[in-house]
Amino acid sequence: MPRPTAAQLAYGSATVVVSTVAMLLLFRTTTALGVAVVAVAALALGLLVAVTVPAPGRAKAARTADRSRAAAFEDRSLPESARVPAARGAARHGVGQHSARR
Repeated sequence: MPRPTAAQLAYGSATVVVSTVAMLLLFRTTTALGVAVVAVAALALGLLVAVTVPAPGRAKAARTADRSRAAAFEDRSLPESARVPAARGAARHGVGQHSARR
């Protein structure tokens, strides 16, 4: 399993602290069981936030892949067989156009 990034640790920790304080103030619990439930819920929420923060390597790889696909679609220096074919019927039949423009 990869090590968590600094952003994941920061967002997860901040979520745990803020959600714990907010739930304790919201529920106004004073019993040990209530505090324990709030603490477990806050830890689970912090873990969820830390896991869903995108890692910088994956986001950069996705942007690079999108750019290369767009470049291959628009590059006219490639031979016809290597280009990505455009939708031929879309321009003729008005696909993708708003109905008020017809």
